[in-house]
Amino acid sequence: MPKLPKLPAPPLPGPLQEPPPRPGEQNGGGGPLEEAAQAAITVVDWVDERTSLSGAARWMMFRKVPKGTNWFYTLGSATMFAFLNQAVTGVFLAMYYRPEPAGGAYESIRYITNDVFLGQFVRGMHKWGASVMVVLVFLHMGRTFFFGAYKYPRELNWVIGVVLLILTMAMGFTGYLLPFDQRAYWATIVGVNINGTGPLIGPYLSDFLRGGSEIGATTLSRFYAIHMLLIPGLMAALIGAHLYLVAKLGTTAPPWKKAEKRTELREAEV
Repeated sequence: MPKLPKLPAPPLPGPLQEPPPRPGEQNGGGGPLEEAAQAAITVVDWVDERTSLSGAARWMMFRKVPKGTNWFYTLGSATMFAFLNQAVTGVFLAMYYRPEPAGGAYESIRYITNDVFLGQFVRGMHKWGASVMVVLVFLHMGRTFFFGAYKYPRELNWVIGVVLLILTMAMGFTGYLLPFDQRAYWATIVGVNINGTGPLIGPYLSDFLRGGSEIGATTLSRFYAIHMLLIPGLMAALIGAHLYLVAKLGTTAPPWKKAEKRTELREAEV
C-alpha cells in the first residue's frame, strides 16, 4: 500500500507567529531572555486581542498634563499606594488574627508580633501605614482645595474625595479595637460615646457600633467585619470612580500658572 504524503501543519494565527528578526539579528532570537520576553509579549497580545485592554490603558496613562505640574500632584498616587499597602498587609494579618475577646484577639496579635516570620515587620507596616495614609489623605485634600481643583467640572470628584477621607478615618477607628488590649478597649469606649452625642442618629449609631449595651464579643466581630470587608470594598469602588474622573477630566494647572495665563491674556487685549 503506497504511503500517503504528510499534510502540512495549518498556519498559526498572526499574534502567535514569530516576528521577523531585527536588522543585524539572526533567526532564533537572542537566547533564553529574549525567548521569555517574546513569550510574555505573545501572551499579552493574546489577552489584548480578546479584551482590548490596551486602549483603556493608553487612555488612562497617556494624557495631557498641564504646565507647572510638580511633586504636589503625586500626593494622590501616594495615598493610593498607602491604601494598597494596607490591603496587602491586612490580608496577611487576617491569616493569623482571631476576633475573640477572651484572650484570642490579644494572643493572636502577640503571636504575630513575636513568633510569625516577619510578623512584626508586616504588623508595623500596617500599623504605621494607617497613620501615613491619614496624613496623605489630608495633604491630598489640602492640595486639591488650595489649588482650586474642586471647582467645575470636578465637584463630583471632590465629593468622592471627602467620602474617602471619612472612610479612611472610619477604617482607622475600627482597626484600633482589633488588638483588644486596655488601650484599644478604653479608646473605643471614648470614640463610641463621642459618636453617641451626635444629633438624631448619634445614639442609634453608638448602639450599632457596640452591638449592644456594652463593648464585648459582638463589638469586636462587628468592628472586624466593617474593617476587613465593608470599608475596603467601598473604598476600592470609590477609588476606581475617582481615578476614572481624574483621567476623564484631567488635572488642573497650578494657581500661579493660571495667574500667569490671565496676565498674558490681559496684556494681549491691551
